[in-house]
Amino acid sequence: MKQTLGELMRMSRICRMLFATCLGSFILVIFYFQSMFQPVMQRNPFVVDGCCRKGSRNALQELYSPSQLDPSGAALLHQARRDKVVESCRVNSAFSRKRRVLTPGDLKHLVVDEDHELIYCYVPKVACTNWKRVMMVLTGRGKYSDPMEIPSNQAHVPSNLKTLNQYSIAEINHRLKNYFKFLFVREPFERLVSAYRNKFTLKYNSSFHKRFGTRIIRRYRKNATQDALINGADVKFKEFIEYLVDPATQRDGPLNEHWQTVYQLCHPCHIHYDMVGKYETLEEDANYILRLVGVGDSLRFPSYAKSTRTTDAMTAQFFSNISSQQQVQLYQLYKMDFLMFNYSIPSYLKLD
Repeated sequence: MKQTLGELMRMSRICRMLFATCLGSFILVIFYFQSMFQPVMQRNPFVVDGCCRKGSRNALQELYSPSQLDPSGAALLHQARRDKVVESCRVNSAFSRKRRVLTPGDLKHLVVDEDHELIYCYVPKVACTNWKRVMMVLTGRGKYSDPMEIPSNQAHVPSNLKTLNQYSIAEINHRLKNYFKFLFVREPFERLVSAYRNKFTLKYNSSFHKRFGTRIIRRYRKNATQDALINGADVKFKEFIEYLVDPATQRDGPLNEHWQTVYQLCHPCHIHYDMVGKYETLEEDANYILRLVGVGDSLRFPSYAKSTRTTDAMTAQFFSNISSQQQVQLYQLYKMDFLMFNYSIPSYLKLD
């Protein structure tokens, strides 16, 4: 009797174990079939196998050997811009070839996207914050979906994007030869006034006031107050121009990136850029690049606030108090940017 009772208890335990095993297997089967039908609803559209996947053709191939006809004529426009850069470098070769070899340190402004084989040379005050946001979406492999969800300060954190100077010489040469390279430019003096307004007239840029403002006021302002000498928070545009054209500034070292020339930041006479976008046609040019990359249907370049941008009329007003001698000196400083990117001499300049 005791043996029969023990056997019944063992059979009961075995049955419970079999039931638990079957139930678990049944649940796994349910989850499996759910995963087959529902992942598309949960998938981020910006992961590598979604919108930003590298296709069979890269941007370089699409630009020079398009798979579709371009009725807008954009390809011809950008060919003309490339030709203008090449011609300007040739005509001004004595100036443009002063430096015959670039070092990795010259390439810190060239952002690399390995997934889409892109190199973007960022120029401050030419929509570079939004372009860095877009590059973070392209290189993020699903981490980001909307460029404007990325805080502006995160776009400027060096570790968030890889630059060309971080590669070996062989890797640099390979990418310069095989990747799609682009930059965006702006009318040089509009960019200069935009930099001044942003760095010297806004209270939150105290680091620039301390670093550059105090130096400028100490050199060029007579009878400066002690507060101005300490804080450097009220630099006048005329003083800023004096600082730029002063030979002592050139001896101090390279200009800050916010007012350095595009010629010195991106080296277009040494690096062949496949596309030169312009701030004046920012959205059209930017979205054309995204179409070449193959993500134009899912990723759009962010719109910018036109109400706050520095205009030609505003720039003319700033230059009205600058002497003709300083205007000539300033034009000489930015001359290559005017020539390479086909910007006319502003009508308000007094160069006679």
